[in-house]
Amino acid sequence: MDFTFTEEQQAAVQAAKAVFSGVTPDGVPSPALTRGAVAEEFDRRLWAKLADSDLLSLVLSPQHGGAGLDPIALCLVLRESAKVLARVPLLETSAVAMAVERYGRAELSEEILSPVGRGHLVLTVGANGRTGHDPAELAVTARPDPGHGGGEGAGWVLDGVQTGVPWAQSADRIAVPAHTGDGRAVFAVIPRGREGLTLGEQISTTGERFAEVSLDSVRIDSRELIDADGAWEWLRQLLATGTCALALGLGEGVLAMTSEYTGKREQFGFPVATFQAVAVQAADRYIDLRAMEATLWQAAWRLTPVQGSAGVGGPLPVSGDVAVAKVWASEGVRRVVQTAQHLHGGFGADTDYPLHRYHAWAKQLELSLGPAAAHEEALGDLLAAHPLG
Repeated sequence: MDFTFTEEQQAAVQAAKAVFSGVTPDGVPSPALTRGAVAEEFDRRLWAKLADSDLLSLVLSPQHGGAGLDPIALCLVLRESAKVLARVPLLETSAVAMAVERYGRAELSEEILSPVGRGHLVLTVGANGRTGHDPAELAVTARPDPGHGGGEGAGWVLDGVQTGVPWAQSADRIAVPAHTGDGRAVFAVIPRGREGLTLGEQISTTGERFAEVSLDSVRIDSRELIDADGAWEWLRQLLATGTCALALGLGEGVLAMTSEYTGKREQFGFPVATFQAVAVQAADRYIDLRAMEATLWQAAWRLTPVQGSAGVGGPLPVSGDVAVAKVWASEGVRRVVQTAQHLHGGFGADTDYPLHRYHAWAKQLELSLGPAAAHEEALGDLLAAHPLG
């Protein structure tokens, strides 16, 4: 079997490296040096470069001006972005756009996908619910709008709260998961300025602006609601897998930084990298990264559509592979940055050095993924429900 990436996927990586080579982690706003939010919005100049390099249209179909690539290609680009702490809503915009194209109505796809690919329209998504612990769709209710009458064109009314929504103040549209009266999970793609939608200021661990999105009888057209079976679940899993890709890229960047530092830092006349205790710790973190990588590609591969299906089949539902990837990413990224701080000594805490920025971003990713124990419990439930024969 051939496990190498396709030529198109490798080309996407090279394009991403070229764009992100201009980003210096030293120049990323530091939450340790800034009171309140580190910036009003994301890096618009970098966003324009991504659009010019066709990386924003990478996962869109040729019909909408894209290359038609898959979740694996998206994760490859996200991996490169995290190595330099790129401050762009690439995951959120790409994931929502892919879900809209796959599950949404043709009118909505025609309206938003081409502008997304050109960098003119920014998307984000609320995936944390009201507390960050319960399923996000349970935090918002969606009910038919009697003002629209009945029939296929009837509208909907949304009420509820989604917390910790990234880049919401800068996004043009926000994808909001909700549940209907009969318990179905759906999501709506809502313009940020829609009446009844308000944003409460929140600040993430990285110092970026997040928002509590409150919906008070927000009315939407039927085309703005995506209610296809499995649509929200697929988007949720793609977001989780993309976050694992960010964790992998960040961890690889941190380990490379640590390797360079310990190779130059000397004690007793020798580089500290030659000391057994240092080498063993670095080797353990390398093993973490390889496990994070293997489980990431398994999850991304399972999410890749095959002949019109939602993804590749397997002995467990795709949520099992995503859970495994989240276990390794959540634990692994934390261990990598902790070891890096330890091997850097006091230098790692110096705010003139970029490592403290990586530490803050790693903690945000860990919190976004959730505790490994919860994913292990979910995996155990899946194994109990689907015995492997």
